[in-house]
Amino acid sequence: MGNVINYNSWEDKAPFGALSLNQDMRISVRVSDDYEISNISWVIMKENVEIVKTSLIRENKKYYQGEFNGFNEVGVYFYYFEVDVELDGVVQTKYYGKNMENGESCEYLYEDLNKYQITVYKDYEVPKWYKEGILYHIFVDRFNNGNRTKKVSNPKKNSFIYANWDDDPMYIKDNEGNIVRWDFYGGNLKGIIDKLGYLKKLGVSIIYLSPIFEASSNHKYDTGDYKKIDAMFGDEEIFRELLDKASKKGIHIILDGVFSHTGSDSIYFNKYNRYSDLGAYQSEESKYNSWYKFNNYPEDYDCWWGVKSLPNVNELDPTYIDYIIKNDDSVLKKWTTMGVKGWRLDVADELPEQFIKEFKKELKDLSDDNILIGEVWEDASNKISYNQRREYLLGEQLDSVMGYPFRTNIVSFLKNDIKSIDLLNRFMQIKENYPSEAFKSNLNLIGSHDVKRIKTELDEDKELVKLAVGIQMTFEGIPYIYYGDEAGICGNTDPDNRRTYPWKKEDEDMIEYYRNLTTIRKKYKALIYGETSFIDTKNADVFAFIRKTEEEKLLIVVNRSENENDIKLHLDDNTIEEIDIESNLKKYIEDIFKDDKNFEINIKAKTLKVFNLKNLIG
Repeated sequence: MGNVINYNSWEDKAPFGALSLNQDMRISVRVSDDYEISNISWVIMKENVEIVKTSLIRENKKYYQGEFNGFNEVGVYFYYFEVDVELDGVVQTKYYGKNMENGESCEYLYEDLNKYQITVYKDYEVPKWYKEGILYHIFVDRFNNGNRTKKVSNPKKNSFIYANWDDDPMYIKDNEGNIVRWDFYGGNLKGIIDKLGYLKKLGVSIIYLSPIFEASSNHKYDTGDYKKIDAMFGDEEIFRELLDKASKKGIHIILDGVFSHTGSDSIYFNKYNRYSDLGAYQSEESKYNSWYKFNNYPEDYDCWWGVKSLPNVNELDPTYIDYIIKNDDSVLKKWTTMGVKGWRLDVADELPEQFIKEFKKELKDLSDDNILIGEVWEDASNKISYNQRREYLLGEQLDSVMGYPFRTNIVSFLKNDIKSIDLLNRFMQIKENYPSEAFKSNLNLIGSHDVKRIKTELDEDKELVKLAVGIQMTFEGIPYIYYGDEAGICGNTDPDNRRTYPWKKEDEDMIEYYRNLTTIRKKYKALIYGETSFIDTKNADVFAFIRKTEEEKLLIVVNRSENENDIKLHLDDNTIEEIDIESNLKKYIEDIFKDDKNFEINIKAKTLKVFNLKNLIG
């Protein structure tokens, strides 16, 4: 039996994608000539609650139309179709939902329905500087030591200091797998200041720092004191210098906020009696005691993923909210008023929604120009965490999220795990679900401190790495560079992905490739503000898309295969200007259009090409 109806949410719904609050939605459903249909019901739900069930209006022999204007609350809505069709003289009800792979409709049993999603959000605007930016993530201990002597500043007791900057990182653990000595190389804030010129030349306009507050570890996700810079990295005076000198170069600083837990070795918990304040572990009379949950005081307490050195906090405890967010000298206000332009919330899934809302409200009250990012690994529009649907992108929480789905999709395509049409469909699913502002603000990462280095992930194939970078730099959203990826660093999972930056041993060719791409991205506004149109190339190895504004239109074509590919694309009349990424020069291509307006191109093996399409009219 064929489809009784045909509907594609990417083509037959207006407007496309997410809706702003109270925005109307219109759909068009095509019916098959082979069946007698008596009614099509459009069922709209919010979570599992039916909002409305309405019959579509038959416009003509082939089409039914529907309109709904009742999206008066933000949230994630779903819809499907019930089709009453006559089969063998009997009227039966068929259920149609969304195909798992694309926007097409598909028949299901009711209990197996995959419903269409509609994200309804409150309008918000992400700061211009952020959307136009290129972000560089620095793991501070591993980036650069700015001390004249290159000695490690203020080494911690019982720590392990590497003899050489280029030694491979390792963990020193006991028989139970607990880390007994933290290892350090000596990267610090002075080292970042010294390299601001390099970062500016690379095209960087945003620096995201791994946690810099006092902590026992090298990664600092076990906060010891939120209001103090770790002495191994520097102090407030040096941090102010970094903020000032970065600002003069047009570079904004974003901090990593770790607020779902603290360190057990902290001023707040003070398990090892290293702080003068009375910690929650030491006494139930501690002013911090209500921050933590003790099951059997003091040894049995809630901790992050069972890690005893990371006791969980009650983020909604009034005194914790005041300390982190609301007080005049709160953690948020102390560093933001100093000049920090935004925060990345670590493990956002672990944070209560109310905490994130309060954090954003105070952050935006300080300045609308500030930015709030969240660590979310999946589609952030429909994430369910701890049995609760999260509202990250609905206007009152996050401005931007870590784009791990972007990385997953790119890696899957470049490793031949999926075809180009699959990559197209995956990107379209995210684009459909995210508010436009969120999609343009998505952090398109291909590496981070929590995943393999992109070069290692792609089996050290430099051509494939360049393809990943090329897509990242031309795609809708914000490019996210993990320190050293541009220099050709390899690295498996933690701790190997946290190697030191290879100063004086960089892959200069790769750095130049990055520089050329960041230059191109900044030159063409279509690569920053442009909408994206994906092209089905009908070739499993060739992925293509267009970025366009009213003034500009750029075509990006990627061939992942070992072979040259000839492809034919149907485009409007244009003149073609190829942008040479390797040298950042241009060359005109002539006589490539046939009478049928098909653009024929030969694209070499493992190559990405960018074309500036200039319309002949006007």
